[in-house]
Amino acid sequence: MDHAAESFQLLPGAAASPVILHVPHSSRTVPGPVRNGIVLDDAALERELDHITDSHTADIAAAAAAGCALTPWRFVNGLSRLVIDPERFPDEREEMLAVGMGAVYTRTTHRERLRADGFDGRALVDRYFHPYAEAMERAVEDRLEAVGRAVIIDVHSYPSEPLPYELHGAGPRPPICLGTDPFHTPAALLASAEKAFAGFGGTGLDSPFAGTYVPLRHYGRDRRVSALMVEIRRDTYMSEPGGPAGPGLAALAAAVTELVDGLPL
Repeated sequence: MDHAAESFQLLPGAAASPVILHVPHSSRTVPGPVRNGIVLDDAALERELDHITDSHTADIAAAAAAGCALTPWRFVNGLSRLVIDPERFPDEREEMLAVGMGAVYTRTTHRERLRADGFDGRALVDRYFHPYAEAMERAVEDRLEAVGRAVIIDVHSYPSEPLPYELHGAGPRPPICLGTDPFHTPAALLASAEKAFAGFGGTGLDSPFAGTYVPLRHYGRDRRVSALMVEIRRDTYMSEPGGPAGPGLAALAAAVTELVDGLPL
């Protein structure tokens, strides 16, 4: 079975919508052959998935899309980020390499061993990372060709208390962290997000997580591609670390709908 072919989905939106809701970290699925390269026992792996997974973010994006006047597109990762993390740089540019969390993780959220020392992740990058990146690039190109612009809204969540792997965990942890890029996040997009999420107890910028996802082909080159990362603190909508969602999920989905519907034309 070709797991790469089924590892992500592009869920169609309205032909006239420029928006792609990107959900990279919502899944807990680890294919058997990949599981065999992880040294944790089953119980420890489940605990790690509790901590590392942006649980229920795919549900937030789906509910948000259903409520939009013009349905956005959704690009959803069907595999856990323990397989590959599609939002990392696949080379030495990635700062998370310092804690064993580049495109292929070798350490856990608690800086413990996830894969054997010296593990070569190139096969996973070839099989999963590159096809994902190419498909996302095509999705953006399709929006550019159809409507002349693309707006990527990156849907994430993060724990209320910092985990040991975080490089910038000492900073503020607002209910909603908005990750920005100086080239790809225009002021109007940021203002729309701040307005949409104003009712959740505060928004902050780029802390504890910064930046946003843009395909490398467009990154720093094409201003028609705008992007914003929405990092939702998990205690606003779910039981931590990996428990069920609560009533906050519907409210957050409504805020994402407001953000999409409120984007400047």
